[in-house]
Amino acid sequence: MYSVYILRCGDGSLYTGCALDVEKRLAAHQSGKGAKYTRSHLPVELAYTEACGTKGDALRREAAIKRLTRAEKEELICIFRESQV
Repeated sequence: MYSVYILRCGDGSLYTGCALDVEKRLAAHQSGKGAKYTRSHLPVELAYTEACGTKGDALRREAAIKRLTRAEKEELICIFRESQV
């Protein structure tokens, strides 16, 4: 099952991606072997994750999240964190 995720970078910026294994992908980002963007904005922490059924679903959801404003992404992250409590 694919997942969409948002990372909070060391400079406060947000990075959105999708992966089959979010924990493994997060480890790659944290070690400097992830996306070019996150390599230059370390450290990173997982701020949001959402399961999607297929790769196509995950890519569509990732694109939709990327179109959100910063405030909308922060709201999405806040709702996610509240659901984790």
